[in-house]
This record gives sequence, structure tokens and C-alpha cells, in this order.
Amino acid sequence: MSVPQSSVQISGSSSSTCTSRLHGDLGAGKTTLVRHLLRALGVQGRIKSPTYTVAEPHEAPHLAPHTLVWHFDFYRFDDPREWEDAGFRELFAQPGLKLAEWPEKAAALAPPADLAIHLQAIDDTARQVTLHAHSRTGRSLLQGL
Repeated sequence: MSVPQSSVQISGSSSSTCTSRLHGDLGAGKTTLVRHLLRALGVQGRIKSPTYTVAEPHEAPHLAPHTLVWHFDFYRFDDPREWEDAGFRELFAQPGLKLAEWPEKAAALAPPADLAIHLQAIDDTARQVTLHAHSRTGRSLLQGL
């Protein structure tokens, strides 16, 4: 299954409230996977990496009205408390789809994932993707694949 195909399948099954954690080394394809998922959800225009902004909201026409998809990148966090200080607890409590890269940088402060996505680079053009459900929502997503 290619990355674009898998992201379309995940997005087609997505509920309007879900937290997904993306794990993988630098260059594993986390941001690329998120971009494909956002495109599959109908996001138009430029999709920026949140490496410097930490969080980027996107309106996704293929989800329920007024549902935001939040793309987070915690790579630059030096201290897990930065997550709390930035007000992300409130963002994660709101409805919407949250896609978090480098969630381990937020440690136990971030809410648990419904779905964990592990990416590993096999070579320059291939990735191994492993999905783990951690909730009823996550299991529903996996059953839809």
C-alpha cells in the first residue's frame, strides 16, 4: 500500500474526534503522510510543516462542518511542560482531528492516542507503516482499512 493510498483510507474512516500520534525518525515520512491525509480530507492550498510554528490548523471539508484538523510537530520542544504552557491541553480537549509528530517530546502531558502510526524508512522511496489502535475510535479506524 502506498502512502497516499493509506492516507485516503484512514481519512475515509476518520471520525470527527481523534488523536493520532506519528512516530518515526527524521525523514521517515511523518509530514508527508499528514499532507496526504489532509489532501484526502479536502484541504486545499499550501500545507506547511509545523516544525517552527508547532501547530497548524486546517479546515477539512470532508469532515463534519466546522471540524478542524490540527497538525502538531513537537520536535523542537526542550521540556514537556512547553506543551502545557502553549495551551495545547485546551486544543486537544476540543473536537477535531489531532495529528501529532514527535509526541514523545510532550511526554505524558499529551492525551493518549486513539491511533499510533509508526513509520520506518526502508529506503529512499519505501516506508514501513505500522498502526496501533489504543481506543474504540482507533479500533474503528483500523477496521475501516
